[in-house]
Amino acid sequence: MASRIVALIIAGLVFGPLALVALRAEGWGVDWPALRFTVTQAALSALLSAALAIPVARALARRRFRGRGALIALLGAPFLLPVIVAVLGLLAIFGRAGLLNRTLGTELSIYGLHGVVLAHVFFNMPLAVRLILQGWQGIPAERFRLAQSLGFSARDISRHLERPMLREVLPGALTVIFVICLASFAVALTLGGGPAATTVELAIYQALRFEFDLGRAASLSALQFAICAAAVLLASRVALPSGLGAGLDRQVAFGPAGWRRIADAAVMLAASLFVTLPLLMVAQRGLPGLASLPMAVWSAAGRSLAVALASTALTVAAALALALARRRWAELAATLPLAASSLVLGTGLFLAIHPFAAPERLALPVTMLVNATLALPFAYRILAPATARIEADYGRLADSLAMRGAARLRWLVLPRLAQPLGFAAGVSAALSMGDLGVIALFAGQGGATLPLMVQQLMGAYRMEQAGAAALLLVVLSFGLFWTFDAWGRRAAT
Repeated sequence: MASRIVALIIAGLVFGPLALVALRAEGWGVDWPALRFTVTQAALSALLSAALAIPVARALARRRFRGRGALIALLGAPFLLPVIVAVLGLLAIFGRAGLLNRTLGTELSIYGLHGVVLAHVFFNMPLAVRLILQGWQGIPAERFRLAQSLGFSARDISRHLERPMLREVLPGALTVIFVICLASFAVALTLGGGPAATTVELAIYQALRFEFDLGRAASLSALQFAICAAAVLLASRVALPSGLGAGLDRQVAFGPAGWRRIADAAVMLAASLFVTLPLLMVAQRGLPGLASLPMAVWSAAGRSLAVALASTALTVAAALALALARRRWAELAATLPLAASSLVLGTGLFLAIHPFAAPERLALPVTMLVNATLALPFAYRILAPATARIEADYGRLADSLAMRGAARLRWLVLPRLAQPLGFAAGVSAALSMGDLGVIALFAGQGGATLPLMVQQLMGAYRMEQAGAAALLLVVLSFGLFWTFDAWGRRAAT
């Protein structure tokens, strides 16, 4: 019952604003070049992110070393960074005056399709690593011990254990990343390099901000829904249960020795450098201005923290309810927000609220609700495979013990979901901290969140303070993620 109520609320929050925008429209139009570019860059970004994530996740799963937990936590940083901050870090490395060109003495340009794909891989490859790593860790250690006792080679282990797991996990990871890249806005705006690199989301922004063409914005949003729905249906057809069963939750280092150990180390080192260097450049530029931050920045940070914590509670509760339903309609309801344009969502809510109240008075509650809605697909995708494994492995035993309702949730589900719950809460909190979308439409004087404050400082050309505020935003976002994720890992032991 709770899952159906959540699904109805999500559908109303997604389709309601779109309907309001469509009703105000006077005509319809489709930007086919933008659609082609959007699908192309999203497909390339998803495939490259997943392909690069597989060897990294495999290396992390089969090796045990000091600092492994810190490296896994670090891999969550790019996806959790505010987009504009991360783009600044990438420009500092790969831009025309960046570290790479200065070192090699070249003039390589990051702008265009390759720059957009590079930025999306930077954001989403670590997310794919975390999602695939959970699948690898879900393979019972007893299966690897049995494989070793039977003399399985690395190729045999890959065929009988790893590939079945990847068939179950990869379609969901590819779908999430593909749909994330479909809604790309800030990356295309800063790295697109011209009209030829316009995404659907950027076209929606142009239709709303410069032309106020509600018909064109609504038609482009409808196209996003159609593409995302097709991706979800395709993923559900491709994904197959791994059939690996349950184990005793023991961890074992099963990595082969020799050149494969060196290859694993090289893969993890390359991934660490790819993730760390842009973050270090952001820190280097932001540290000098921390001492001169105005009080308004700290007030905005407090508002962002309050909004992030409240939206996280809503997101995790809704994602858990839908994941426990284990129905196709629940998956579709949880995926709907990925297809929604945050700009159209904000515009529709503005149109709904404006006749009854001043939108700026409800800026923070509306931002909290929208952030919770937009973070729901990520939390659901993290929790859904884990809940499915729990029911497959222990559902019949719980049924035989007449364990239902609150008792089943307390004694079976929540203890075994502790680690993915912490990860989902951390991702939701960090995404809410760094969101700059609806708040830009609603916020009045004195109601800005920290991302909006960063944008205002940049607009006022106070670049040192903007860099310091951006660094503060990074620290708070990653701090929230690390706190929730560490809680989940501790609770699972």
